[in-house]
Amino acid sequence: MPFSISGPLAHAPLTRFAPAPTGYLHLGHAANAVWVWGIARALGGRVLLRIEDHDRSRCRPAYESALLDDLDWLGLEPDLAPTTDYRAGPCKLRQSERDALYTHALDTLRAAGLVYACDCSRKTLAKEVGDLRDVETPYNGKCRERGLPSAPGRGMRVRLSPGSETFDDLRLGTQEQVPFEQCGDLLIQDRLGHWTYQFAVTVDDWLEGVTLIVRGEDLLSSTGRQLQLARLLGRGAPPRFLHHPLIRNPGGGKLSKANRDTGLSELRAGGERPEEVLGAAAHATGLLTEPRALGADELGALFRVA
Repeated sequence: MPFSISGPLAHAPLTRFAPAPTGYLHLGHAANAVWVWGIARALGGRVLLRIEDHDRSRCRPAYESALLDDLDWLGLEPDLAPTTDYRAGPCKLRQSERDALYTHALDTLRAAGLVYACDCSRKTLAKEVGDLRDVETPYNGKCRERGLPSAPGRGMRVRLSPGSETFDDLRLGTQEQVPFEQCGDLLIQDRLGHWTYQFAVTVDDWLEGVTLIVRGEDLLSSTGRQLQLARLLGRGAPPRFLHHPLIRNPGGGKLSKANRDTGLSELRAGGERPEEVLGAAAHATGLLTEPRALGADELGALFRVA
């Protein structure tokens, strides 16, 4: 039976598939693609392919090339994609090409008095408030009133309000989060000058006109802070969200590039067919009662609007 999507939705929504080229795509990425393309096709929407290469230290051109090959092999064609010629067209969907837009967004927050410089390192924060690797600990506000000038080696944070954010997830229902209690003032540029994930995707989703964000449950906790940040930047109508189940490894953790979980390129080399991979991904996230071959042109039939 198709997965039922309920709630008010924009006509022909724009959604996005947004991998980071920091490793090779694995079955978890295929699952996200099944949900993204399937929902877009069911709703008559479009899929934007965004390359989230804001982390310059870990991204590699070879990984980007590989992920494009994997999508082509799966038969998943985006409706909007980065240009191969960096000088051509308006479709600059690599985050590495959007520095001027992020700087402008930072200046907007600075003009509103919402930004301050921070010289706290992760090591310092870990000593003061605990180890940050496994459990999110809110920033303790140490630099909030210090009045540090912007300078190399200092990050930038945006002041968040203590209020709650309520939103309706199209799968999980009504959600309420208090971003300030979760993360404290949000880091938007790190001490090396890199834009952070939370900031870059919020700016991108607004300026690119994304109206429906389909992503894994591991990012559910990011939603409230991104909604608040988007509002501070000036976005009026917020996007809708759907957070789908994750594929877990035998130990219970989510699949990860860092753990070198089996990549799509390895499945290809081992003789798997793309239809088998899409079917396995759909089954593992509850869209099929049993695994079966599933073509890219069948993904829209997995969903219906209630």
